[in-house]
Amino acid sequence: MRILLTADPELPVPPKLYGGIERIVDLLVTGLQTRGNTVGLVAHPDSTSKVTQFFPWPGKRSQNKFDALQNTMTLGSAVKKFQPDIIHSFSRILYLLPLLPSSLPKVMSYQRDPSHRTTRWGTKLAKGSLTFTGCSDYICSIGRTAGGVWHTIHNCVELEKYTFQPQVAPDAPLVFLGRVEQIKGAHNAIAIAKKTGRSLIIAGNHATTGEAGQYWQQQILPHLGKDGIEYVGPVNDAQKNDLLGQAAAMIVPIEWEEPFGIVFAEALACGTPVISCPRGALPEIVRQGIDGYLINSIDEAVVAVNQLLNIDRYQCRQRAEKHFSASVILDQYEKLYHNLLF
Repeated sequence: MRILLTADPELPVPPKLYGGIERIVDLLVTGLQTRGNTVGLVAHPDSTSKVTQFFPWPGKRSQNKFDALQNTMTLGSAVKKFQPDIIHSFSRILYLLPLLPSSLPKVMSYQRDPSHRTTRWGTKLAKGSLTFTGCSDYICSIGRTAGGVWHTIHNCVELEKYTFQPQVAPDAPLVFLGRVEQIKGAHNAIAIAKKTGRSLIIAGNHATTGEAGQYWQQQILPHLGKDGIEYVGPVNDAQKNDLLGQAAAMIVPIEWEEPFGIVFAEALACGTPVISCPRGALPEIVRQGIDGYLINSIDEAVVAVNQLLNIDRYQCRQRAEKHFSASVILDQYEKLYHNLLF
């Protein structure tokens, strides 16, 4: 098959540090080509994924109208040059606009809440040539209310990048990994760590201005360097592997409807239990009492931390291997492509 992939224009594929969508696109590029497919990519100019043909976006701002116009024209040109059997978009559905009426099969993948308006008109204009995927049942349930055919294909991790750690030290820390912002619940992780007397390592980027910067200054910074609370900044893949592997649990007590969250699957790949909240896609990732705990309050989290020894870290790794590995997700995308083409 000749498959043309697109990614959002803001970040290169693969990303240098963070960028969940770009990471998934890079895994698809590598995996699909290994399986004998020919892959083209339309993405940020600094992308380094090795593809048969690469087409850089001229505009790097998804929300800018002029950039959107340029990128829409670029995608049309890429289709003419690459002649794909199928287009798989992880970027904006707007870029597909001139191509929607054509019979060329198109897959639009959502890693965030889909817009009802754009999903509805996309389905109408495509007349059966457009299929949607969501990174979780949660995302697909939102999309289906606007119409169209939806398939859940979860995000995945490269298992070879994550070392399974069957056991950790008795005084192993809790780890918070992700953007340090209100919705991710870093302040809740601090409160839980203090109540349980456990050390906490916080890793990830944070804002310095605006409301998010104020959150960092007021709710996180005053606690650092005290009571075993430590901030180590952003981490790359190797550092992430070490950090998660040494953790008693990854604790990210979210305050929003998480579309998926690749970091949760990355923790499981290390054998590390997850403590989070039953919101968004989390119930699809974490089996209560098996891969970790989904909690609704600080007090419930304290109980969960004290019950971590009941979690079999091997079961956590198995969960990642069976449901969130790159090979499993590649199988699902390839099956979808074949169903659309043959």
